[in-house]
Amino acid sequence: MKIHQALSALVIAAVCSAGAQAKELTVMISGGFKAAWETLAPRFAAQEGYSIKTISGPSMGSTPQAIPARLARGEPADVVIMVGDALGDLEQQGRILPGSRVELADSPVGAVIKKGDAPVNIDSVAALRAALLNARSVAYSDSASGRYVSTRLFKTLGIDKQMQGKAHQVARIPVASQVADGKYALGFQQVSELLPVPGVTFVGELPASVQYITRFAGAVVATSAHRHEASDLLNYLASPAVQQVVRSTGLHSVAPQTVAAQPVKQRSTVQ
Repeated sequence: MKIHQALSALVIAAVCSAGAQAKELTVMISGGFKAAWETLAPRFAAQEGYSIKTISGPSMGSTPQAIPARLARGEPADVVIMVGDALGDLEQQGRILPGSRVELADSPVGAVIKKGDAPVNIDSVAALRAALLNARSVAYSDSASGRYVSTRLFKTLGIDKQMQGKAHQVARIPVASQVADGKYALGFQQVSELLPVPGVTFVGELPASVQYITRFAGAVVATSAHRHEASDLLNYLASPAVQQVVRSTGLHSVAPQTVAAQPVKQRSTVQ
């Protein structure tokens, strides 16, 4: 009788443990969507009863914290939310479950100055060019927006040579934090990454004719054991019901779409 009771207790414990594991999602996310995520993730977790673990990292770059580097060395995850182009690279590598990608938001590039500094105008192309030339130093990120600023924007404005020596890349940490500390006078990054940082004043978005939009998207990781839950999470983040929150963080909404829940039995060969 005692043996039977012990076995029953073990079975119940195993079932409870499996149930707990099925209710936990690990999400790797880059900075551009993080402000919206910090509001929406707790709502989803409370609504569905899931436990969510968030791991932050850049969408690209050489830092070990970058999402592609984390996945390449085998760190477990159920969902990735990152720059769409970088997510496309992961799709080609087979690290993303086919058909699971969901478009989440568009992120424009903007600028900040240190709080209390003299106002800066970038409302027109001419004003933007003047602001860059007059700034004692300029900072940009190591992600998609920074690549655009350093390799295309300066050239488009005809000031590539003038920016050499005073324009600097900021790796991994928010550009605005360096501006707030006074290290750089003018900082450029995706608006959704600039707004949450204290100690800076938001100048505005780049003029439309020289704007660069970064698409953020999410997908289910090919090795995830919780694919139904991961798909539900992505559909929630793209749903019309949460778009007011998305837009409040400096992002632009995209047309709603959904991704079908993936069979849990399906397994990936990606290691």
